[in-house]
Amino acid sequence: MDADYSQIELRVLAHCSGDRQLIQAYKEEADIHRITASQVFHVPFDEVTDLQRRNAKAVNFGIVYGISSFGLSQDLSITRKEAAKYIEDYFQTYPGIKTFLDDTVAHAKKMGYVVTLFGRRRPVPELASSNFMQRSFGERVAMNAPIQGSAADIMKIAMIGVNRRLKEQKLRSRLVLQVHDELLVEAHKTEIDLVKQILKEEMMQAASLEVPLEIDMHTGDNWYEAK
Repeated sequence: MDADYSQIELRVLAHCSGDRQLIQAYKEEADIHRITASQVFHVPFDEVTDLQRRNAKAVNFGIVYGISSFGLSQDLSITRKEAAKYIEDYFQTYPGIKTFLDDTVAHAKKMGYVVTLFGRRRPVPELASSNFMQRSFGERVAMNAPIQGSAADIMKIAMIGVNRRLKEQKLRSRLVLQVHDELLVEAHKTEIDLVKQILKEEMMQAASLEVPLEIDMHTGDNWYEAK
């Protein structure tokens, strides 16, 4: 049985930034990438093409990694000027995210580190470098580490919770693997429904955020089938 978080990093970003539009979209279970495409590319929601949605998805996830206009232009095979406009329009759509990222970098420059939602520190010494490339790398780390780090913390909490529940209930099913935002359980056929319930409860309740944590679950005779 494979269970993976749905867009956990973007959900953490929504919580950390407090951006009302992104939070509301998640609460309404809207298509985040389609909403972003509609706003960034200035087209009605119902007229967003598959290509525009894919490009918006690249922008959504790229922002989490502090992507530059050059990096986005390379990813989408567009000009740097077009990429810069995409990023500018994105921040106009979600102003809370821009404020959060700027404040996070400023805090990191002052303190020398950033922290996850659970207080885990990530030093960012590159921000004090005299080398421009090193400083730029440090800024990207400062933007990303609180988000990706918090997502990793949540996964560890969920993993511990699932493993504890399986053992407490003396099930034959066992947690065998964690990869990025997913957990893989070797589930006994007589325990499938119970394991599903445990995964859902432990993963969705691993953290209390402004937006709900959602997961996708699949089963199969092997990992490939369960993906």
